[in-house]
Amino acid sequence: MSRNRPQNVGPSQRQLRVGEMLRHALSEILLRGDIRDPDLAGVSVTITQVIPSGDMRYATVFCEPLGGKNADKIIAALNRNKAYLRGEMGHAIALKFTPELRFVEDKSFAEAEKIETILKSERVQRDLKKTGGDGP
Repeated sequence: MSRNRPQNVGPSQRQLRVGEMLRHALSEILLRGDIRDPDLAGVSVTITQVIPSGDMRYATVFCEPLGGKNADKIIAALNRNKAYLRGEMGHAIALKFTPELRFVEDKSFAEAEKIETILKSERVQRDLKKTGGDGP
């Protein structure tokens, strides 16, 4: 029996547990505000999810600035400071290796807002109000 996981299977229980641990540690580090970068000064960043690779050497960090404004600039600033953040995380977590971080914008908030706008549109509301007839 092969120990390799099929490609279509989601993250393992360990990956989920480590991802949550990394998310909490990274949130605490960002909350302290120790990063000396003008693009991150006074900016609140939400870390929505951290997905470590199977070997735990790399982690993709999904984040979104509060309000969603200047996301590209803030994500670039976080990627510029990822070595510092990795070093700080090494002190905060108990793993054999501190994963290398890669910050990406979490677009789920924008997608949810887009879907909500569509559902509230006049056209959809008109279709929902239709009653009677044989069909659905």
